[in-house]
Amino acid sequence: MDTYERKQKILEILNREGRVKVSQLSHIFGVSEVTIRSDLADMETENLLSRVHGGAISSYKSYYNMSLQQRISSNPGAKQTIASCAAAMIEENDTVMFNPGTTTLAVFRAIPPRMNLSIVTNSLEIATEASANPNFNTILLGGAINAKYRFIYGDDANVQLEKYHADKLFLSVDGIDTESGLTTYYAQEVETAKLMLKNSALKIVVADSTKIGRSAFVKIADTQNADYIITNASSGAAEEIEKIQAMNGPRLIVANEKK
Repeated sequence: MDTYERKQKILEILNREGRVKVSQLSHIFGVSEVTIRSDLADMETENLLSRVHGGAISSYKSYYNMSLQQRISSNPGAKQTIASCAAAMIEENDTVMFNPGTTTLAVFRAIPPRMNLSIVTNSLEIATEASANPNFNTILLGGAINAKYRFIYGDDANVQLEKYHADKLFLSVDGIDTESGLTTYYAQEVETAKLMLKNSALKIVVADSTKIGRSAFVKIADTQNADYIITNASSGAAEEIEKIQAMNGPRLIVANEKK
């Protein structure tokens, strides 16, 4: 197998698992770890992946440039697995906050429509769908609009948010790391996300395993600020998941996909 073929196989594994390890790839391809590190360095230069300690994760740059619909279609099995687990935590007559994100959208869509709930969100997508259900009392925060990713942000939204308190918050993030904490690509989201954490009794972070061990652009809060982190099972993220489980902080739930 030549270098090009090996890199294509690495991408296939990465797209399937979300993360690869140098030692794992060395064993699979029967080449040295030095060779694998060189492959990963070349691929990072081409924006095909991002290197992390001991391996690599899928490149945030390609995800960053996706449209909202492309993101919704990305890793749907993992998001549905997480959503089913998360939605089961919602109780009748809860007030629930959602920040924008394709995983929080999946959680919302997993809620039984017969439930009576109050929903507070700055996601245009969630608010639009929620408002169609007469059982949901839906509050969309007002403020400036990010039209590409369909969310509300800014001082007006934050002033309004200060008035509300939720029983549960479902927070979507772009990175979870024991050192960097909970992070996002979008500085516009940060203050609203912080207020949601402050004004919620139970704080539940939902993120697929490709976000575990990743640090995005802006920090929202320390990982310990979450009460729960719900992710999906992934052999590639097992080491990072263990680090979070060892923390004196959130309870980490690893949801397994139903066969």
